[in-house]
Amino acid sequence: MAQYAANEIENLPDSPVAREDLGAGGASRGAGARSPLFWKVLLLSVAVVWGYSFTTMKGALDTIPAFELVYVRFLPASLVMFAIFHKRIVAHFNARNLIVGLGMGALMWGAYGLQTVGLAQTTAGKNAFLTGTYCILVPFASYFLSGEKLTRYNLGAALLCLAGIGLVALDSVEFNIGDVITLAGAVFFAIQMAVTAKYGRKMDINVITFWMFMGNGVLSLVSSLLFETQAPLSVWTPSFIGAMAFLSVGCTCVALLIQNVGLAHVPASTGSLLLSMESPSGALFSVLLMGEALTSRLLAGFALIFLSIILSETHFDFLRKKPRTRL
Repeated sequence: MAQYAANEIENLPDSPVAREDLGAGGASRGAGARSPLFWKVLLLSVAVVWGYSFTTMKGALDTIPAFELVYVRFLPASLVMFAIFHKRIVAHFNARNLIVGLGMGALMWGAYGLQTVGLAQTTAGKNAFLTGTYCILVPFASYFLSGEKLTRYNLGAALLCLAGIGLVALDSVEFNIGDVITLAGAVFFAIQMAVTAKYGRKMDINVITFWMFMGNGVLSLVSSLLFETQAPLSVWTPSFIGAMAFLSVGCTCVALLIQNVGLAHVPASTGSLLLSMESPSGALFSVLLMGEALTSRLLAGFALIFLSIILSETHFDFLRKKPRTRL
């Protein structure tokens, strides 16, 4: 069913690829000409930024409700995107881009909404760990949606990474309703990443990212107006506005755009593994900036995460004996 729906969307007409994306003879240029390693490094950088942002989000939830935080992040981000890419957005205004972009926005609305609601009812560490379970779910979602090869190395690396994240982030194994809500959000994150990886390789990723931001922002605004009491104007101090600007421009507009473009240039399973580094990077910032102790449990977790990336990238081929060359 998922594959059939995906094929139907692909059959919809679309505008030509933007001229600035093509060089002489139709060859890729700009982002499309970058090596996979370039995008892997950027995806890892995004994870570090998100790890740093966990404490900012947790603090913001003490001031404004969950869906208000989400629309305050995504609606300004969509305005920034439109200001930068308005020519492309207008040129590619058609049913295919609207369906894919707004569909991605609905998935992000579910993912961020559930993650943010869950964060309000659990610890930042458990929220980061349970969100990071998408690294196991993405290979399966990509397999069912687009037929991306599912290998034992993908699964092994994801399990190693998840074990490492658990050692880094978990302070207990007790579950509450906030943990269940966060886990549901991880499912939405996984599906959204698989959809982005599939369509980002064939469509203008900047355009569908704009519609993703807009769709998520509008849905979150409606949800907030229906179910939440809006924060009073008195909470919008200069320092709080600065924190929201960091979340909206840095962690949403820039970081999510890089995520979407990166997922269009590397396998979804590899991209999700690199993005899941947001949890251990959050713990690392706690050690460096907040004086948290660097325990043996944290070191063991970092080691497992490092091993998971090596397994994903090399399959441990360097450990296998190579046949000797006969003279």
